Amino acid sequence: MGTAERREAPEKSVAVRPAPGRGRNVPGQAGGTRGQTREHTREYAARERPGAYGEGARAAYRPLWVEEPARRRRLPDPVRTSAVRAVLLIAVTLIQAMVAFLCTMAGSWLAFPMVISSVASTVVATWSVVDVWVTRQVWNQRYGVVSEPSSTARSLRKERRAARRRERSARRDQERISGGAGRLSHS
Repeated sequence: MGTAERREAPEKSVAVRPAPGRGRNVPGQAGGTRGQTREHTREYAARERPGAYGEGARAAYRPLWVEEPARRRRLPDPVRTSAVRAVLLIAVTLIQAMVAFLCTMAGSWLAFPMVISSVASTVVATWSVVDVWVTRQVWNQRYGVVSEPSSTARSLRKERRAARRRERSARRDQERISGGAGRLSHS
């Protein structure tokens, strides 16, 4: 392939397929879309689908995906952090166990230290899974409101609101009493 052929190749190889489901050829060309440049295709698309290119492109904009509401709510930050930590520790533990097994099968001197570190890592990974469970329980107890009349968090919030209301009314009464006694006139 010579230099002249290489220079011509990109122009000829820029072929754009018609939109899916259309299957039409560009009017005026017997060969269809083969050998077309991008400019030809844009002109064709502008004629066939107004607003696809050019000024009306914003009006014809279609997003790539449509967001749907999540089926489950996102985990709280502390719980998610401990869950990520647990997954990483479990992954490291599994890798260590695999390396220990392979070293044992190969008869390597590294087998014994790897088995010891795998056992220690298993203990740490177990602790991290328990940490996820405990963190989730603590978060639910502090901030979670279960849809039951006996929810601890709901009753605590109710008590706090009532205490704030009492505090505000007591403060207003105190201001009314102390503010009225000191002034006899508004001037």
